[in-house]
Amino acid sequence: MPAIQLTNVNKFFGHDAARVHVLSEIDFTASAGKMVLILGPSGSGKSTLLTIAGGLQTPTSGTVTVAGKALTTMTKKQRDQLRLTQIGFILQAYNLVPYLTVAEQFALVDRVKRTGNLNSAQLTRLLADLGIAELQHKYPAELSGGQQQRVAIARALYPDPAIVLADEPTAALDSPRVVKVGQLLATLAREYHKAVIVVTHDLRLRDFADEIYHLEDGRLTKEEIPQ
Repeated sequence: MPAIQLTNVNKFFGHDAARVHVLSEIDFTASAGKMVLILGPSGSGKSTLLTIAGGLQTPTSGTVTVAGKALTTMTKKQRDQLRLTQIGFILQAYNLVPYLTVAEQFALVDRVKRTGNLNSAQLTRLLADLGIAELQHKYPAELSGGQQQRVAIARALYPDPAIVLADEPTAALDSPRVVKVGQLLATLAREYHKAVIVVTHDLRLRDFADEIYHLEDGRLTKEEIPQ
């Protein structure tokens, strides 16, 4: 059973002459154990596709199924619970709470989701892998853009979600950090059996992907990767 499945998904914005067809007849599946890369230029609809897949937006038409459940059949409370327990979002806006230190960002997650999060040793390893272990007592305003991005990645992974949805997770990172993040996401997919979907225009992530799609002019096509 796919972790996420989109069937005949269309998304329009605006009305009448200003109506824009952002996503056109999207068919897409992502399974646990694979890292899927969706490449496309800015404005191609990548972020819209990702937020629809995660239930943050609704499609104009078509169906979205997460863990075997159609989002349209769920109440808002059920969708919120699904996102809390099953989906980790890494968004372009880091969404770090400005008045909390890095360590307190994770404590806040513990208050919202009380069970099933990474244990202390796992969190310590994650912070070390991302090179941010020494930043735990700093506030977001004291961090660079790249550091904030890595904290946002760690916070998204801390609840141990079955599905990871990442929007340009390496945009503010230099090449060595891109390799670290790419390896981490690929490991999460293959060794921890998670479904990892990354939308990006960063071609440096290609080497870590199991499947690659291209989104242009609202249409999604799958790239054949040589075995």
